[in-house]
Amino acid sequence: MVTKVRSDNFDSDLSMSIDTITMASGSITGCNSISGLESLTSNGSCTVTGTYILGSNSTFQATYADLAEKYLSDDFYEPGTVVVFGGKKEITISTEAGCRNIAGVISSYPAYILNADCQGPEVALLGRVPCRVVGTIKKGDMMIASSIPGVATASDDPKLGSVIGKALADYDSENVGLIEVVVGRI
Repeated sequence: MVTKVRSDNFDSDLSMSIDTITMASGSITGCNSISGLESLTSNGSCTVTGTYILGSNSTFQATYADLAEKYLSDDFYEPGTVVVFGGKKEITISTEAGCRNIAGVISSYPAYILNADCQGPEVALLGRVPCRVVGTIKKGDMMIASSIPGVATASDDPKLGSVIGKALADYDSENVGLIEVVVGRI
């Protein structure tokens, strides 16, 4: 067993049993299997291509907590901004209270990104993200778009398509603030 490998690229049809791979940047391609891997670290960009299966007693972990997808946007929006499908491109800022075309919340640090090669901001579709809010909110409240552009508020009777997610914290102010919301939970 190899205990430590340092390289910029692995391009092989071999099977390897190693503990650690450390890369400055680079890629892993064409490898039939890597077993016993305790860590894969990269100081830059690391691309792993192919089909990968996690075996039993395996986990795939991320530092951050949301699944996001890139969408074309008609403007730049700060993380935490509520966005809807519409506008000149695919998404735009929410402007209508309770609107039913919710796309999600602009993510600050997505754990997983869908359509990574596309242009545009990452929109959180599922998971925990900071969200701009206003009004009286209790932990667990369903969140919808408010009449303030890009800002969410609580609702006790949301309509289909209007739910952003559920609040993870209490909030009580008519000033816009930021709390964590679990996007995609209804």
